[in-house]
Amino acid sequence: MSEIRIVLVEPSHPGNVGAVARAMKNMGLEQLTLVRPRRFPDPEATARASGAECVLAGARVVATLAEALAGCGFVAATTSRERDQNFRVLDVHEAAARIVEEAERAPAALLFGAERTGLTNEDLESSHALIRIPAHAAYPSLNLAMAVQIAVYEVYRARLARATPPSERGARRAPLVPLATPEELQRLYAHLAEVMRQVDFRDRTQSGTHLMARIRRFLQRAELDQNEANILRGLLTAVQQQRRAAGPRS
Repeated sequence: MSEIRIVLVEPSHPGNVGAVARAMKNMGLEQLTLVRPRRFPDPEATARASGAECVLAGARVVATLAEALAGCGFVAATTSRERDQNFRVLDVHEAAARIVEEAERAPAALLFGAERTGLTNEDLESSHALIRIPAHAAYPSLNLAMAVQIAVYEVYRARLARATPPSERGARRAPLVPLATPEELQRLYAHLAEVMRQVDFRDRTQSGTHLMARIRRFLQRAELDQNEANILRGLLTAVQQQRRAAGPRS
């Protein structure tokens, strides 16, 4: 079975955690990860799980989002706010199909933020796309458990469609190289920042603070696989070697 992780970042209400576990169980998902939950385990979470205690029992509790996403390929994050960092935004139905497809080559993750504040821009750095769940403009904010229920329902539907025999829906494409993991991308970004400093390629705008964030964002949209990330690392290493061979500037 493909691995799809549901990741809750700083959930504050244990009842929501239990309701999320129940929604996951309804839709055949088991991998729940909690990042710095306010209260867990908790009797209210167990009561709201209502038959999905096995999901709660298997939940991972971690201190950082990086731990939660370790080993993942495709990462999608939910948001109810407009963002201005050039994120790719997918409808929840479209996003679910991508998640199910990507999970066939490497673990995929769905991120949900805290009930009151959602996900921060820093939380979104490892995401390849944002998910928007359409809702009435007068009151578009969904309860955490409701948002998870909608998303995992779409994942379930996408899995059913994916399970249709190839003869009925066209041959599946050949397995692809896994996407670069968040850890591999962080190493790439650190390497790139190092080379940028060495060649004095810097943000020359007035604020001087957005260049690396923009570079990270367009590389996230490119959805680099592991081979592509290694190619870029090799290119950066070659640049450094050429600089060392050339010696210091006169």
